[in-house]
Amino acid sequence: MGFFISLEGGEGSGKSTVIKKIQEALMQQGHEVIVTREPGGIDIAEQIRHVILDTKNVKMDGKTEALLYAAARRQHLVEKVIPALAQGKIVLCDRFIDSSLTYQGYARGLGFEEVLSINQFAIEGYMPDLTLYLDVSPETGLSRIEKDGKREVNRLDVESLGFHHKVREGYHILLKQFPERIRNVNAENDIETVCSDALNEVLNFLKS
Repeated sequence: MGFFISLEGGEGSGKSTVIKKIQEALMQQGHEVIVTREPGGIDIAEQIRHVILDTKNVKMDGKTEALLYAAARRQHLVEKVIPALAQGKIVLCDRFIDSSLTYQGYARGLGFEEVLSINQFAIEGYMPDLTLYLDVSPETGLSRIEKDGKREVNRLDVESLGFHHKVREGYHILLKQFPERIRNVNAENDIETVCSDALNEVLNFLKS
């Protein structure tokens, strides 16, 4: 079996850049690595992603949102993640279950346990071996998005600042609940430092 590593963080935390740097470094060491994302990663899940993140869908109910994420996660897992792990590859995934727990469970107020139960049905015990949480203040993260003209602006980006602060609070709760799995990376630093710190966490994990 390979290793399943997820990257988490609020909007503008730098996950996309960091994940590419980790992939490059691991491949140079001879590892087989695939990079994927949630929601998405495969065709069906990408279609669900479009529905979830479309800025026109402002009326979407919180429970609908949580169920759609779980559905996309299920298809992505069985079609892409599990086969790659079975082949001994390292899977680097931009977001996984922790995003649902923080965004829908905590920030939307649906409850950690309620959202966890939905996802337990979807993932059947498959959890990341390691999760890197890129911690950045909402103010810093959202300002980065505004400066990055190439990045898509989605429905979550336009949520209130208070919502994004709740997301960060939710992640900090998960950090305390799962210290053996989740590693905190200070994403307030410059991107080179963030990438280096994140890579060191992955390399230390692979050595253990």
